[in-house]
Amino acid sequence: MALSQVDAPIYEALRRFRRMRVVPFDVPGHKRGRGNMELTEFLGEDCMNVDVNSMKPLDNLCHPVSVIKDAEELAAQAFGAENVFFMVGGTTSAVQSMIMYTCKEGDKIIMPRNVHRSAINALILTGAVPVYVDPDVNHQLGIALGMSVAQVEKAIRENPDAKAIMVNNPTYYGVCSDLKRITELAHSYGMLVLADEAHGTHFYFGEGFPMSAMAAGADIASASMHKSGGSLTQSSFLLMGKKINSDYMRQIVNLTQTTSASYLLLSSLDISRKRLALSGREIFAKTVEMAQYARDEINSIGGYYAFSSELINGDSVFDFDVSKLSVYTLPIGLAGIEVYDLLRDEYDIQIEFGDIGNILAYVSVGDRKRDIERLISAMSEIKRRFGRSGSGMLTQEYINPIVAEPPRKAFYAQKRSLPLEEAAGNVCTEFVMCYPPGIPILAPGELITPEIIEYIKYAKEKGCQMTGTEDINIERLNVLA
Repeated sequence: MALSQVDAPIYEALRRFRRMRVVPFDVPGHKRGRGNMELTEFLGEDCMNVDVNSMKPLDNLCHPVSVIKDAEELAAQAFGAENVFFMVGGTTSAVQSMIMYTCKEGDKIIMPRNVHRSAINALILTGAVPVYVDPDVNHQLGIALGMSVAQVEKAIRENPDAKAIMVNNPTYYGVCSDLKRITELAHSYGMLVLADEAHGTHFYFGEGFPMSAMAAGADIASASMHKSGGSLTQSSFLLMGKKINSDYMRQIVNLTQTTSASYLLLSSLDISRKRLALSGREIFAKTVEMAQYARDEINSIGGYYAFSSELINGDSVFDFDVSKLSVYTLPIGLAGIEVYDLLRDEYDIQIEFGDIGNILAYVSVGDRKRDIERLISAMSEIKRRFGRSGSGMLTQEYINPIVAEPPRKAFYAQKRSLPLEEAAGNVCTEFVMCYPPGIPILAPGELITPEIIEYIKYAKEKGCQMTGTEDINIERLNVLA
């Protein structure tokens, strides 16, 4: 019998399996929760009963032939892709698989520098060489934008031997490049197009959003279902177009993906795909409505700037994701991370992230009108209670890097440790980033400059969560020996 989007094969198989009352002499060792009652009381029996191992009735993610294969085919139909893989290592795993499929050691890949760290990690794993397109910057907001088509074309002409081009669709802040034109340009030179759609799952199901990667003709895309799609944290989709050999891609994925895939994650992907395929238009219309209401109210407070599609310039901001609630905070004299901390510590509101100049509150269908009102009220109070002059605030969020060595070579090279204040002029061998958003301030192989050191010290002082370095306090940096 042909399946349709009302079906959820993995979820349905788990329900059938639960009714079978099979006696487990396999892993996991908690044996449907009986072996760890404290955990079962915390997560619930229903959850523990379906935390099971791969077996014939439930298929195997490494080599799916039944219910997982059916669920992946339904996902491909829903996303307009040729093939889709379920990913249980997060979108990090999907991004790395895209790059590992297209690039071997020494191969070039064109990409914006404001990629997630997972993409640069993939360069370390593969030995691929990045050709960075430094994105335009909005100097008022201090944020990196998209890649202009002219910048991409210049990179292609100067590097016609590059294997692929990677595009953020959208950036963390909601900015989109002209993905369709970039894809057409790349394909005319025989290059594949990879799209990091960690924050763009809803593009496939809502109306009025920027163009999705599959609709633009991109070859591979990574879609974080757990962000705007409603699935469990760490679950993701890898979407593939017609040019991609999915059998070989499965081999690439299996190099790093677990052989013990969580059926909690798999079923959450299956159920969430069904939900979006059937009701996505209504779900995301409500999300956009709430985000726009929050933007209007926050802008009416004064000082804050909740930015949106008015940033569109037809090129480096070709389109904008209006479901994003990104707010510029410096005019009230507070760094984004300071507003982030105040919302959590004073008002019990946890937003997605705060950086030097901006915050991002993630709005989804799971939000309620009263939650939005509470956020607006808290931001108004923060301005009144803690606002001050914005003079003397560091405004530059994104700093164009100077690449001295390929990431893999620098990461594995002989290194020495220097105090942060003495590191200028050396080549970094590790990452430095605020997480989230996880876009490196420094990546292996990049030159450490006085401007970058000032930025790191300022971000630490303001309370940004800094990660990536061997020294957990980021008082020292590893550099080429």
